[in-house]
Amino acid sequence: MQSTETKNLLGKRIKELRKTKGYTQEKLSEAIGVDSKHLSRVECGINFPSLDLLSKISKVLDVEPSMLFQTAHLKDRKTLLNEIRAILTNQTDEKIRLFYKILLDISD
Repeated sequence: MQSTETKNLLGKRIKELRKTKGYTQEKLSEAIGVDSKHLSRVECGINFPSLDLLSKISKVLDVEPSMLFQTAHLKDRKTLLNEIRAILTNQTDEKIRLFYKILLDISD
């Protein structure tokens, strides 16, 4: 049985990749041969897609199947901030300064 968090993150990742590639739910569902309601339930984390469906999604979106499971960046804000704090705690002063410069460069 799949965890709720896994289903939610996988669904968010599929939705993210679909939008990045310029597909609507309707167009992607048509291309992979499933009902758009099923794809919607996958993206919402209600249904877990079969391996066959994951394979079709990755082919249509032109990504390696493993890319569908790269979901760490989709965790909730609180979890991400806690993980960032943990990472920074174990870094050298030099690396912390580098992270700070990078954050300044990418922030609004």
